[in-house]
Amino acid sequence: MIRHLVHLRFRSDVSEATKQDLYTRLAGLSDHIDGVLDFQSRANVSVETPLVRDFLDMFWMDFRDTAVRDIYLVDPVHQAIGADIVAQLDGGPDGVFVCDIEL
Repeated sequence: MIRHLVHLRFRSDVSEATKQDLYTRLAGLSDHIDGVLDFQSRANVSVETPLVRDFLDMFWMDFRDTAVRDIYLVDPVHQAIGADIVAQLDGGPDGVFVCDIEL
């Protein structure tokens, strides 16, 4: 199984409702792509503020395997949601950090 972790640095003017809408759209990918096993989103509650660098939001998706992850990466629905997320980030693409791990 692959866990796809995404850390986000939203602009300060982005509302919680906007974030939730984006997360709801991402969660919907589990019905769109076979092999997406789970979606979760959370706030970063770390007290190591200098190390956090304002990456205060995150989500992760669990994929059955790397093949599903690779389908997700090129999926046009995912890419459209990703573009909408990047448009809300402080620094655009510099406001996202991605890490995939094997579970």
